[in-house]
Amino acid sequence: MQRGFYYLVGGVLAIAALHGPLGIGRIVYGGLAALFAAGGIAAAGRQVWLQHLPADKVPACGPDLFFMLDHFSLSQTISKLFAGTGECAVVDWTFLGLSIAEWSLAWFVLLLAYALWLASRGSRSRLAAA
Repeated sequence: MQRGFYYLVGGVLAIAALHGPLGIGRIVYGGLAALFAAGGIAAAGRQVWLQHLPADKVPACGPDLFFMLDHFSLSQTISKLFAGTGECAVVDWTFLGLSIAEWSLAWFVLLLAYALWLASRGSRSRLAAA
């Protein structure tokens, strides 16, 4: 789930860089990137929360994404993804004391701040032109 949000944020920022928008375009691209970064914060935050639950409170493991997409409707699949599974609570790897989910959360916060900064540059240039 988090990887998808990275692709969305990166895609929007790459298109914005190629397009080179001014004024309202910066606000739109920055707002869209901020929206996707906020979705990434929600997904990564949920995983971090699951990783810090006591072992007896972690929800039971569920099916993988491909199985759910084949057997459930899209709305049911999304609901189950946000509910989380027990395998999300497993910390397989750490770097400088943080899990992958914690690093993702930190990067999504930075991407959100950057996207909001880009959007605010667009609104400032629009106000200066008026």
